[in-house]
Amino acid sequence: MDKLLAGVDSERVGTDRLTVAVLSVTGRGGAAVLFVHGNVSSSLFWQPTMLALPEEYRPLAIDLRGFGETDPEPVDATRGLRDYSDDLGAAIGALGLDSVHLVGWSMGGGVVLQYLVDRPGTHRVASLTLVDPVSPFGFGGTKGIDGMLCDPDGAGSGGGAGNPEFVERLAGKDRTDDSVLSPRQVLLAHYVKPPHVPDHLDIFVESMLSTRLGDDFYPGDSRRVDAWPGFAPGDRGVLNTMAPTHFRIADLSGVEPKPPVLWLRGADDVIVSDASLYDLAYLGSLGAVPGWPGDQAWPPQPMVAQTRAVLAGYAAAGGRYREVVIEDSGHGPHLDQPERFRAELAGHLAEAGPGGA
Repeated sequence: MDKLLAGVDSERVGTDRLTVAVLSVTGRGGAAVLFVHGNVSSSLFWQPTMLALPEEYRPLAIDLRGFGETDPEPVDATRGLRDYSDDLGAAIGALGLDSVHLVGWSMGGGVVLQYLVDRPGTHRVASLTLVDPVSPFGFGGTKGIDGMLCDPDGAGSGGGAGNPEFVERLAGKDRTDDSVLSPRQVLLAHYVKPPHVPDHLDIFVESMLSTRLGDDFYPGDSRRVDAWPGFAPGDRGVLNTMAPTHFRIADLSGVEPKPPVLWLRGADDVIVSDASLYDLAYLGSLGAVPGWPGDQAWPPQPMVAQTRAVLAGYAAAGGRYREVVIEDSGHGPHLDQPERFRAELAGHLAEAGPGGA
């Protein structure tokens, strides 16, 4: 099937790290807006948003390593999300972007944050938009708004948290809807709020199926530990990049200059949430994972509250951010509430201006 919508072009761009796949809108110039996708997806999810962006902007979207058409270079999870953020920086340089508005969804939200904090004074970011971003303290295994580890080894997070049947169905290129763990049904149940069925659903399923699999990619490796629930992060692959032992952005005060931040999130997100269906501690509290140590030792991770605390620190240090909760929306408000999402994004870009803060 043709995975590109009319008006969208694709090219492979060589960088000093790897060759990345980049989508653009035919004939568009202006201020660059670069979209970064999340886990088990690719740049294809951004096409409708790109096409709807106001004419004064140049929409771009990249595939991260191990997704879509970008080179399948292995992922060193001991660097947290830095393999991805450094690839992003290399792509920005190769594309010759002196200033860029960054939009990061889910894992991509963590990627753009990491890019920002690693380049004080040289980040070239005019504005930042976080769309249902991973907590700045990673995914799983932490408690409290300061992201304290529940276990020193980060047990309960990383590659071991991947569902084996879902991985198997990705490997088998399952395009059916005959299981709640088929990519199509996961998208319809968790990426968007049911019963919404997004336009271009088949293209989005193909995007999910482009995910490279294995210890170096998705979900990554894992190691057994005695602590509940019996596994801890490994050092390779996607889910380990977001383990709290590898990824942590507790403080944004050192970012200079401080671009304006828009935090958009679906009110009914079940992936990044203070009651996430992907958080083993929350599932344990429901009785779905045996042996849960209890709310004092291992409470559900307050993902939203953690993000809010870190952004509040950013504001206290002179930055500014705005949180927008989009009602009747799941993990992908650009998919199930596209008009509201686009209006908020366009307003944020216009307020920031071409050069940002």
